[in-house]
Amino acid sequence: MKLSVIIPAYKLAPYIHECLLSLLAQRTNFDFEVVVCDDASPDNTYDLISYLQSAFSNLIVLRNEVNLGLIGTMRRLLETTKGQYIAYVDGDDVALPGKLQQQVDYLDEHPGCSMVYHESDMFDSATGQRLKLYSQDYYNYHYIPQQADITHLIRYTVFLQASSVMFRRHASLTQALQHDCKIICDFPWHIMNVGLLGGSIDRLDAVLGRYRIHSNSFGAQTQQNHQRRLKVTEELASACRLGEQFGVAEDIVQFGVNHVYFSAALYFLRADEPELFVQMLELSAVNSQFFDERHSLIYKQRHQLDQVKQLLGWSS
Repeated sequence: MKLSVIIPAYKLAPYIHECLLSLLAQRTNFDFEVVVCDDASPDNTYDLISYLQSAFSNLIVLRNEVNLGLIGTMRRLLETTKGQYIAYVDGDDVALPGKLQQQVDYLDEHPGCSMVYHESDMFDSATGQRLKLYSQDYYNYHYIPQQADITHLIRYTVFLQASSVMFRRHASLTQALQHDCKIICDFPWHIMNVGLLGGSIDRLDAVLGRYRIHSNSFGAQTQQNHQRRLKVTEELASACRLGEQFGVAEDIVQFGVNHVYFSAALYFLRADEPELFVQMLELSAVNSQFFDERHSLIYKQRHQLDQVKQLLGWSS
């Protein structure tokens, strides 16, 4: 089997049918399987998945009798896969034609690449309208080379959209899940996989997937809850530290941790939470490792919020 596509599913009844069809309809010159696991959803997600199983022999359907959470579900999925390559797709996202063929071709042709990702179109679920491109419109885009590595992942965090990733099978698939994160699981998982595999993280600039934004999506939930945003920040910082076990230099790890806190500080400034802004900003300056000149200037003026907003161009 050339490729396994894995999809964890929980309460995705409005979206899972479109997601699965977008993958099962892919035209390829190789065999692939789509392995989906319903994590004891309380809605009819499982019924919608099962409905498609009789029509597609390469659709493998799993169901957890009790809710195992994302890590438990991912373990079941990975233990079931047979593919030489593994692709991950969230059950509310959409694959565009050519996605699987282009990524497999790339891995076949570039043996030094351990993980390949593509550009994704972020869209509003209610209207279908494009909001932005995930990678190209990311504020760190100009820092990320076409062939990146684990140090870029740690320094610049989540520059690759979760459903765009395909990587090579390795002997420690479930070990890569041992990262202790509960909310943000894709970023530490990518670090673990690349650390265990070695090799590069390469980008395809073609738009080969659509990343759905809706009221129950990960990003929307985080935007609505400051405590959740704090927990996500701590998990991102913890994920950066995973690089230490793969020989990533201490200063690079610290740079990544500082960047995570700096990003959180800007989030809380926008959210009009000045105390959390200052708290995150003070955590972002360990060893005076600043992300850029703007970071350094904001840190120096952190108790003068009007000046900081003016510096950022946020003043009314």
